[in-house]
Amino acid sequence: MKDLVPETYNLPLILAAFLSAVAALLHLCIIFGGPAWYRFFGAGERMASGAAAGHWYPPVVTLLIACVLSVWAAYALSGAGVLQPLPLLVFVLPAITAVYLVRGLVPLVLSAFDRRRRSAFLLWSSVICLGFGVVHLLGLVQVWERL
Repeated sequence: MKDLVPETYNLPLILAAFLSAVAALLHLCIIFGGPAWYRFFGAGERMASGAAAGHWYPPVVTLLIACVLSVWAAYALSGAGVLQPLPLLVFVLPAITAVYLVRGLVPLVLSAFDRRRRSAFLLWSSVICLGFGVVHLLGLVQVWERL
């Protein structure tokens, strides 16, 4: 039986794409979940209140985030060799990796110096982003020569 993932595909970047796609889907679910979901996932009271009041801002911002995460998933699949090379792949894939790593590390470092910034949401979201960034970085290092 033939392998499900050919050897030419990069598994860490496929996993990275999956993680970004799940995050995008979760953001779409938050839009439909309403104010309680905005609060649960740490979007802040302004976003939750805006969603409760029917303002356009929370769903539009959340939809834009979902779109960005979807594009990031496509770039990871492109880097993995699953999709044809996307424009500027050699620049965009490292940038995505850097954004995830910085988003994961900076809040953790800042919260070490300012206890007021510490929250469960900050801790978990930073750890998740750091994990996403590490997976991207592992894949990126493996495919760098062929980008």
